[in-house]
Formats: sequence, structure tokens, C-alpha cells
Amino acid sequence: MPPSSSSTTTSTHLRTTLARHGLRLLAAATLAAAVAGCSTAPTRSSGAAVVQLDATPRIAVISAFEPELTVLLPQVQQAAKHRINGVEFTTGTLSGQPVVVFLSGISMTNAAMNTQLALDRFNVSHIVFSGIAGGVNPGLHIGDVTVPAQWGQYMEWLMAREDKPGQYSAPAWMKSELTLPAFGMMHPRPVEVRSAAKPALTKQFWFAADPRMLAVARSLGTSVALDHCHADKCLKDRPRMVVGGNGVSGQAFVDNKAFREYAFKTFDANVLDMETAATAMVAHSNGVPYIAFRSLSDLAGGGDGENEMDTFMHLAAANSAKVLQAFLASWK
Repeated sequence: MPPSSSSTTTSTHLRTTLARHGLRLLAAATLAAAVAGCSTAPTRSSGAAVVQLDATPRIAVISAFEPELTVLLPQVQQAAKHRINGVEFTTGTLSGQPVVVFLSGISMTNAAMNTQLALDRFNVSHIVFSGIAGGVNPGLHIGDVTVPAQWGQYMEWLMAREDKPGQYSAPAWMKSELTLPAFGMMHPRPVEVRSAAKPALTKQFWFAADPRMLAVARSLGTSVALDHCHADKCLKDRPRMVVGGNGVSGQAFVDNKAFREYAFKTFDANVLDMETAATAMVAHSNGVPYIAFRSLSDLAGGGDGENEMDTFMHLAAANSAKVLQAFLASWK
């Protein structure tokens, strides 16, 4: 006897209900599996697991912008490209050393962000920065390569209250950390930092380069032949390498004679740039040794005429790269 229309309707409704219930069970099981998977691997907000792209221990070789990197990339052997968050990383060997080479991008924020990105995605044993900088020490000249023993962030400062014209005061609770002379209303301060070795919050101004890496750089002596001409422009003074002293970094491009003199007097700085101290802080926090090679492309406002970075940045970048490659060749 054929089923009645009412029994057919009831049967259809039952099958639909069971199907929906099954789909809910399947969705719940899928969600549970996903949650279980999240407990075993870190994920981004997209749900994609964060994994190392390369297990080989490598030296991270960082430059800030394209003219600095173009000197180095053609020298990388067995080059392989990786792209993360729009940043291109090149793995291979340079002067016999396994490396990962990339641009930090200009500015302290870019330098910190992309240095940490490299540490998260590659097996980085050491960090080396190579690029150009503004000269602060009046005893140095364009084309010289500096290898500072420590770096600080000079723009982590208080913009002080002006009580009277030209007279500034700091909040009472902050005065104990204002140990360096001010530039007008601007008072340098230490930065807050944590590290794997010292997880408690501390404040410090200087971040030291690795002593062993500095010793290798110092051992190069005068063995690296540095360029003194680019195109039809030649320097009056033969460039040289200077190991030791201080470097400072901040968000500003400095082309001001008065601030240059202040930076030299206050920080005893040889050079200033816009990235290295940020990378130094990331290296410190992660317990990774670092060193930086910076060649003077201009005098940060100390020259007689217009800023000369555009004229000598290629020469300076080449000199920094030469010292970097000699350092890698000597590194054991």
C-alpha cells in the first residue's frame, strides 16, 4: 500500500532533521580538531601556523634601503628567495658564511619589526647591519666606515614643559632618568626593555655590540681597500675604518649643524642613523649577538654646502659592504 501524503511529509522532515544534526556534529568535531591543533603550533589571526622557513644556522645581514642591498645581493651564492609580509628574504652564502639577507626598511619601527620577523622565521645565530649613516664626530670623513661598540636611541625623549621662555622643567617622577643634557626642550631618556635572560622590566640607553664580533672587525685593520671615488666625484680624504665608539639612532633624518654638535658632545657619537639601535635592542631582547658597519654618506649638517648623501651614498654603501664581506670571510 503506498504511503499517504502525511506519512511522506513526516519521513522527509525526519531525514532533514537528522541531516542538520549530522552537519552540526561534523562542524563541532572540526572545530574541536582545530582548537586541538592550535595548542601545538603558534598561529596568526588568519589561523596559519608560524613555522621556520629554514633550519640552517645563518647570519642575518640587514640593510635599510635598496642602494645598500644592491651591493650585496649579487654576491650571494645559492640564493633562494622567501617573502613574508611583503619583505623579501634571500638565503644562501656570502663570503663563505650561511646568511639570510634582507632590507629592514627605513626607520626604527621597520628595523625592529623586520629584525624580529627574521628571528621568528629563520635560525639566526648572529646579526650584522651594513649601510650608510650621517657623520657626527668631526674627526671622521665621508666614506669612512664606523663599527661602534654600542648603540643608543637618542629620540626616546621627554618634550619638556616651557615654564618661561627658554626654560624647561621635567615631571618630578621622571627626573631621575634624565641623566643626559637636553637639546632645548628635548631630554633623552632610556628605553624600557625585557629579554629572555632578564625578563624583569629594566631601563637602559646603550646596547652593546658583541665583543667577539668587534674583535674580528678590529683584526681587519687596514686590509680592506675602501673606495674614495664614485663616478666623477672623489673625496679629499682617503676613507678608513674606525672600530669602537658610539652610534645613535632615531626617527629623524638629521641635517642640522647645531644638533650634530649636540649629538657628538652629549653621546660622544661617531655616527647617527635611523635603524641600528632598534635592531640592537631586538638583538638584546632575543639574546642574539650583533654588530653594525656604517659608512658616512654625509656629515648630518656639518658640511659647508648642501647635504651630500645623494652624491656619496653609493660610495659609502660600497665601502660598508666591503668591510662586511671581509668580516664574514674572517669570521670563524
